[in-house]
Amino acid sequence: MALTAPDLAGYFTPGATFSYEDGSGGTLAVTEGGSLWLPTGRVVACDPFVYIGGGAPSAFTAQVEPGRYRVEVAMATLTGPGEPAPAPGEGHRRVAAARLVIRDTPAASWELALRGGQDPSGLGEDEYFGYGVDAGTGCFYDAADASFPDCEGDVGSLWDAFEKTGHAPGAHRVEGEAGHDLVAFSSGWGDGSYPTRVGRDADGEIPCFVTDFFVVPPRETEAA
Repeated sequence: MALTAPDLAGYFTPGATFSYEDGSGGTLAVTEGGSLWLPTGRVVACDPFVYIGGGAPSAFTAQVEPGRYRVEVAMATLTGPGEPAPAPGEGHRRVAAARLVIRDTPAASWELALRGGQDPSGLGEDEYFGYGVDAGTGCFYDAADASFPDCEGDVGSLWDAFEKTGHAPGAHRVEGEAGHDLVAFSSGWGDGSYPTRVGRDADGEIPCFVTDFFVVPPRETEAA
């Protein structure tokens, strides 16, 4: 059986908390990441430092209407066992998840975001399809823009966006050519493989795509 979807809506509930087995834990907040233009509605998620300019993965099979949509990140502020919560904006922070919001309706169900040829029926217990991260970064962008040629290595607008904040955890909107853009964000604990899920509302429409960076233990969020 494929990896079960956690409480992704809870990730984006400001003030929600979670805990680890060692007694440490965290508090979640929502940070705006800017708007993203989807001229075709075909969504791509990947590590932009690795794949953009060098053959990005194909778009997800789930498509939406072309338009401009907002991106949010669920920011986790972590504390050790018995430590008090730090002041807002301070402390050890990690991006727990990133959400591309298509419409403001709640998700009634979740499914893995798939690319062509991927069949979830063949996944084993706790397995999933995701994208690989080798530079500690993920992003959302539209498949119409096959590359950001100036966003490779340690030069260009992508690098500059992260340099401005000292590579602090968070989200960054990066402008490309001909009006194209992407929204990039740091990826939880860093490198690894991370799943993106598609939400479906009660009418079967897509309200959002969410990439989970495994900062929050499954089923552990609690409302403030």
